[in-house]
Amino acid sequence: MTVEDGAAGGSSRARRLRPLGGLLAAMAVALTGTRVSAIALPWFVLVTTGSATQTGLVAFCEMTPYVVVKALTGPLVDRAGPRVVSWSTDAVSAAAAGAIPLLHAAGLLSFPVLLALVAVIGAVRGPGDLAKEVMVPEAAERAGVPLERATGLSGVTERLASTIGPAVGGLLVALLGPLTGLVLNAACFALGSLIISLALPRGMGHPADEAPAATGYWRRFGEGFAFLRGEPLLLTIIVMVGITNLLDAAFSTVLLPVWAQQSGNGPTAIGLSNGVWSATAVAGSLVAAAVAHRMPRRVVFFAGFLLAGAPRFLVLAADAPMWAVLAVFVVSGAGGGFLNPILGAIAFERVPHGLRGRVNALGDSMAWAGIPLGGLIAGAAVAWSGLAPVLLTAGAAYFLTTNLAALLPQWREMDRLRGRGARESRAAEPVV
Repeated sequence: MTVEDGAAGGSSRARRLRPLGGLLAAMAVALTGTRVSAIALPWFVLVTTGSATQTGLVAFCEMTPYVVVKALTGPLVDRAGPRVVSWSTDAVSAAAAGAIPLLHAAGLLSFPVLLALVAVIGAVRGPGDLAKEVMVPEAAERAGVPLERATGLSGVTERLASTIGPAVGGLLVALLGPLTGLVLNAACFALGSLIISLALPRGMGHPADEAPAATGYWRRFGEGFAFLRGEPLLLTIIVMVGITNLLDAAFSTVLLPVWAQQSGNGPTAIGLSNGVWSATAVAGSLVAAAVAHRMPRRVVFFAGFLLAGAPRFLVLAADAPMWAVLAVFVVSGAGGGFLNPILGAIAFERVPHGLRGRVNALGDSMAWAGIPLGGLIAGAAVAWSGLAPVLLTAGAAYFLTTNLAALLPQWREMDRLRGRGARESRAAEPVV
């Protein structure tokens, strides 16, 4: 009898944790594939064209559709439901990513065709990432997990993918060539689509938009924009993160690959550096998931940015040895691990359930608006002035952005709605 009760209890716990576990698994495989591609694709362009400008152009053609489509599909995610949007967009991403190595093997992959396929991947990744993101509060509620802990686990998942993906990507590119990494990217998207469509509970991820069917798209879009406009703290976060995202994109898509090539360290150094950064970011995210609800958000948030930002640029500009680069990335990753759990918890606390698709889509897209320009600007700047001056300028801009933003009064609001979870947000949402 005792064994049966224990088995029943274990089965019940497994069913209760299935929504959050399945969602995190889908996020993990899709993000891992994306991180592998983030090394394989720039390296493929760099070694086949020898052009930092064209490498930046590829990043631009992926991220511009990502940002634009993600901004516009918030009402669709709320209306159709994040589950359907997630599995269907991941399936399209898998097909487009798989087409790149196939066309290259057939001798049909011209540079314009590559740009078109990359644009398709970016366009469907935006709503796919958004759909998974807005299911986090529902998964937390179904699993009986505090919201701040669920966002922390989501951050851990992202960081783990950012650890495994670059390490695997760097190794694959070094041993088997960059196109192998793109094949793995396609396989990861396909697996993520299957997990969302088959593994999640059937009742999860249904439409959240309760507006009448006749309500127009632009009216629903405007409701999300109006809500965001009335949230000074969220807007301040979006602007600051938008600037740092632009600089991070410049770093990852152009500056780090060019440094690896010019220093002679090669693609393995890219994977090792990113992997070390992400490994310590996992540790930081785990600490955040465990104790973030007891820590002062404002102090932790800006300390994390101080460690995670400018030091990476400056150590590469100093032409430091590899061991010093890795040491800086260790410290930077630990600080960066605390950022996303805090950002996610603040957003979910302040945005009603029925508006999450629209508000998160707008907020994320505004914060990511500079990412397409990051690689493009960095590629042109490196071609014009060389690597070291661009690294120094970008590092200084990162430091000034995060430290000057800390002086604004809006940050006092970071803890005001602390602890308000999915149920409270749902109860407080307006009728639309």
